[in-house]
Amino acid sequence: MKKINLILKILFFYAAITFSVDAAKSNFFDKGKILFNKKEYDKSKIFFEKDIVFNPKSERSYLYLAKIFNQNENDEQEEINLNNVLLLNPKNDEALYMLTLLKIKQSNYTKAKELIKTFTLVCKDFCSKKEIMQQKFDKLIPENEKNNN
Repeated sequence: MKKINLILKILFFYAAITFSVDAAKSNFFDKGKILFNKKEYDKSKIFFEKDIVFNPKSERSYLYLAKIFNQNENDEQEEINLNNVLLLNPKNDEALYMLTLLKIKQSNYTKAKELIKTFTLVCKDFCSKKEIMQQKFDKLIPENEKNNN
């Protein structure tokens, strides 16, 4: 009887720890998003990074980190986080959109053209942004390409 009680206590303790860790995991992203929406980017960044520690496949946290770095005009870190999102989900149209705009900003015509093709194939939520993206891209097109079209 004592062994059964001990086993039950151990199982209960294990379940309680597992539940609290899982609750903390989901809380980090939610807290980060709340702070992000309040434009408290430095504070929200910490919560998104904590979420990634517990869940390295947190596509949403990488995306929000990219948005923070976009606000801070840190193109290198923005690109790293967008690439992480696209590694986890190649069909994430928001990340494709943001990365395309970044490549246009960097005047990387070839990569931007490639990303626009991919974006066109997979867009769901951001299809309405395609025209804006295309207008920005059109300003980047080299003269010899304009004459061929």
